[in-house]
Amino acid sequence: MPIDAAAALAAPPRTTDLTWDSKDVLLYHLGVGAGAHRPATDPDELRYTYEKDLQVLPSFVTVAGGGLAKAGAFDQPGLRLDLAKVLHGGQRIELHRPVPASGGAVLTSRLAAVYDKGKAAVLVMRSEAADAGGPLWTCDTEIFVRGEGGFGGERGASSRITPPERAPEWERDVPVRHDQALLYRLSGDWNPLHADPDFAKLAGFDRPILHGLCSYGTTLKTVVDTALGGDASRVLTYSTRFAGIFFPGETLRVRIWDEGGGRLVVTASAVERADAPVLADTVLSYH
Repeated sequence: MPIDAAAALAAPPRTTDLTWDSKDVLLYHLGVGAGAHRPATDPDELRYTYEKDLQVLPSFVTVAGGGLAKAGAFDQPGLRLDLAKVLHGGQRIELHRPVPASGGAVLTSRLAAVYDKGKAAVLVMRSEAADAGGPLWTCDTEIFVRGEGGFGGERGASSRITPPERAPEWERDVPVRHDQALLYRLSGDWNPLHADPDFAKLAGFDRPILHGLCSYGTTLKTVVDTALGGDASRVLTYSTRFAGIFFPGETLRVRIWDEGGGRLVVTASAVERADAPVLADTVLSYH
């Protein structure tokens, strides 16, 4: 059995040091579309693309200092995964303080849960970052492993969220550059699926697809700019389920419902493919 849930959950946490600077933040922001849809020197974009008064989009934590790949919680006893069967199923971040534009942290990661979905196993990796000032952020990364279910484990709770049955408060169409994946991958995700047409065809796609975490960041920037007055420090939590693929060069349609009490429900879809879902079960909480 490639997955031994008991052994994997019993493995001790792993720690690693992260460091980043403003150049890393600027590159990430460009990778999720900052500066592409207004004049490049618009003050509303310079807060993402110029080191003076630079703010940090919270989704940067997924790539900070090497990103989730450095956490290593899936590389341990009990887990022998075939990467061809692995899908990034969901992502949640919680911000304990605004992320500094340059700094460092100690990242502690562990396997928090293993769920049996029948035809697939779901692994949840929890990564917690802290610096000398205390906790900075917590990330939960959900991975689906096809064909590894049926081992008799807990199924886990459903996290499906249905948007309100009314028009959204905001709807934005965001054109995504044809070279967006090539730019985003410079922040650390080198998977050839997002760059190499031949590799993409082997994976069953007619052309390279955009990174799910790039769509995640692009959607977050759209929500911050549209519903939060462009102030990224107001974000407390941001969670999503990756519901479908998105191709560079398409238009991302972001719909936002304000449920009150500091809670926004969000969807993202591909305009050119009849609003095919890209992100679902997406919630942002803010102060």
